[in-house]
Amino acid sequence: MARDLAPGTVYRRGRLRVYLGSAPGVGKTYRMLDEAHRRQDRGAEVVVGFIECHGRRFTEGLVDGLEVMPRTRRTYRDAEFEEMDLEAVLARRPSVVLVDELAHTNIPGGRHPKRWQDVEELLAAGIDVITTVNIQHLESLNDVVQKITGIPQRETVPDEVVRRADQIELVDMAPQALRRRMAHGNVYKAEKVDAALSNYFRVGNLTALRELALLWVAGRVDEGLRDYRAAHRIDRVWETRERVVVALTGGPEGETLIRRAARISDRTAGGDLLAVHVTRSDGLAGASSGALAQQRQLVETLGGSYHVVVGDDIPTALLAFARAHDATQLVLGTSRRGRINRFLTGPGTGQTTVDASEDIDVHMVTHEFTGRGRLPALGRRHSRRRTIAGYAAGLIVPLLLTVALSPFRSTLNLTTDALIFQLGVVAVALLGGALSALLASVIASVLLNYFFIPPLHTLTIDEANNIVALVVFATVALTVSTVVDHAGRLTSRAARATAEAETLSTLAGSVLRGADALPALLEKSRTAFGMDSVALLDSLTGETIARSDAETDGDVETGSQEEATEVAVGERAVLVLTGRRLPAADQRVLTAFAAHVAAALERDRLAVVAAEVEPIKAADRMRTALLAAVSHDLRTPLAAALASVGSLRSPDVEFSPEDQDELLATADESLVKLTRLVDNLLDMSRLQAGALTLHLAPTLLEDVLMRAVDSLTDPYAPVQPLDLDTVPAVLADPPLLERVLANVITNALRYNAPGAPVLVTASHHADQVEIRVIDRGPGIAPEDRDQVFLPFQRLGDTDNTTGVGLGLALSRGLAEAMGGSLEVEDTPGGGTTMLLTLPAAPETRTGEPGIALLERSADR
Repeated sequence: MARDLAPGTVYRRGRLRVYLGSAPGVGKTYRMLDEAHRRQDRGAEVVVGFIECHGRRFTEGLVDGLEVMPRTRRTYRDAEFEEMDLEAVLARRPSVVLVDELAHTNIPGGRHPKRWQDVEELLAAGIDVITTVNIQHLESLNDVVQKITGIPQRETVPDEVVRRADQIELVDMAPQALRRRMAHGNVYKAEKVDAALSNYFRVGNLTALRELALLWVAGRVDEGLRDYRAAHRIDRVWETRERVVVALTGGPEGETLIRRAARISDRTAGGDLLAVHVTRSDGLAGASSGALAQQRQLVETLGGSYHVVVGDDIPTALLAFARAHDATQLVLGTSRRGRINRFLTGPGTGQTTVDASEDIDVHMVTHEFTGRGRLPALGRRHSRRRTIAGYAAGLIVPLLLTVALSPFRSTLNLTTDALIFQLGVVAVALLGGALSALLASVIASVLLNYFFIPPLHTLTIDEANNIVALVVFATVALTVSTVVDHAGRLTSRAARATAEAETLSTLAGSVLRGADALPALLEKSRTAFGMDSVALLDSLTGETIARSDAETDGDVETGSQEEATEVAVGERAVLVLTGRRLPAADQRVLTAFAAHVAAALERDRLAVVAAEVEPIKAADRMRTALLAAVSHDLRTPLAAALASVGSLRSPDVEFSPEDQDELLATADESLVKLTRLVDNLLDMSRLQAGALTLHLAPTLLEDVLMRAVDSLTDPYAPVQPLDLDTVPAVLADPPLLERVLANVITNALRYNAPGAPVLVTASHHADQVEIRVIDRGPGIAPEDRDQVFLPFQRLGDTDNTTGVGLGLALSRGLAEAMGGSLEVEDTPGGGTTMLLTLPAAPETRTGEPGIALLERSADR
């Protein structure tokens, strides 16, 4: 296809330029042709591969002077279409080719199903391509555009194809200006203008499409800017637009910071809000997962995005995130630490961040929790009993070691004694923490000096080496005890974090367990926290929504010693746990439980709403389908009545009395049929709403069948009744039975063998009458028999112009409402038999069918 390349010649990949339109008619093709002329004037070899001018004279005028490649013709479904001749363009190998409508679907028979794939091959061959596409044809926006305009876009192009373009130029126009162009006939032909302006090209639609195009191109520009900065190693923030980052710790001040950051972001159009939480690399940060979950939900509600980064140095991690996202402002909360705490531990995260922020503005937001922190903890939090035991050990262990080592004073040297005392200090640290170990090290130092360092039984020291040894002992003992305490703290937090993760993992599984999610969550929360009972209450009425109680002995008295813990679940519920006092650490996990309970409660509510809406939707679908199913029956008598009345009123023709009587009879008969059909339609609507009262009366099949056949579209249809006069009357609603028979016979006629009549027979068995409608068609497979009674199901038939496949579904529903049934049987010798079973009418004492009307309500 392409000409041979000279040895050693290397052809680069072609460059792609895309004119992206916010809507059809904004001038993409015009701009593309204008660019082609500019390039041709500069000496480039430009050809038109495919152009679609849509009859616009100004656009067609720009094609003059450009080389146009001949198109190839393809036949599809007995029609001829023109497409771009890809082989000819590749053989011609120009420097630039124009290809209009990038999202176009090619007619079958070419090398690629999509035009954008043709463009990809041209680019791979080293040919530059200029093309056009509208924003509604981008794959990622397809569903959004359909929701806005109500029109599905069947031709789409992957976003990545357009994103890879070397140049993207937005072709935009104000909605009012585009509508004026259309009104002047510069976009569509005159006969299409009114329909277009009142449908797709409404001002609201065009404004929304314009916003989508601007935002999409803005995102592409932002990507290009980031790539440029990365390629040129530019670390400085470029304040192209406001991006506000709010730092969250999981503390109670989080919501205040988020709302403050949102107000800052909203001051400028197009501002971005980003929330970030820095977690330690060991995963042992003490942030509340429940509080973070609520704060994340608030951020997303305000239109922001939530991010989590890992880093042990929080200021460095925050600033690295802010610079990576070109943040212009950083929002932090003032420290919760008190003055003494800040004095002991030095500058906090906020001050360190401000010092290193450089060109990023940092907002330190005050809140009600400022300065309410406590002194830094020097040890782990133990139970009261274990804390007392630690201090006691700090006093006793050094004394016991002194008593134990005194007899061996002559055989053991000072180094050995110091190591044994150090071991005792470590043991105290493991038991009671750093403070008890500090006490033990001080006492051990005094005892070591008094009993083991010469001169004995004094606090003085003769040799300088012994002074050094004592100082080293005290320092090592304190350092080791601190490290041991810290390791123990990390181990404890790791164990708790593992337990919390396992608990929350179980929670996630509970939420996925369908209808049992809420009871399972309450039971899990009761057992996880060791409570006597857990109840979910309505916060407004106090009513119990769900409850889980422990199995207790009836002799055990509870109530006076129990304590209750409450946590809010959404806006209208509260979770109440009764039993022991819940520690603060457990309350953090309880918040996560409450979030899962809220999700399960909301899902249950949505399920109830969906269940309430579904019958209404089903009824609406049924009524709509019923209108479509009987529309042709309504049109026929209406047309006949109108024709008869119109003929009688015509002044141009004089009819004889006999002709007038015939026309009046035709109009009268047609109006009677029309009235009957409308009554049936209204009755069916009431039946679907559960408000239809059936008037059951003894009904002769022969009379109803005659009316049913007369109501058919073809009154001369080959329908042959047999043995109808030998069966008793049935108990039925005559108009509805007529509709059932008409639908069943119509279905039989549609699938019957040509020339064969449809047989209608009846037989009497006990208190039931069986009516069979028999055809000689292809029959119905046993596995498909239930499907034919589903609405909108027409097996083997794709022509919907004769109905919507609702007749048999309605017929079965009416038969069941009248106390009968409708089933499918095989016809001996081939075909289908519809078996309609109805109750026989009760007989009077004389043996004649009863004439009293019976009424009953139809239950659906």
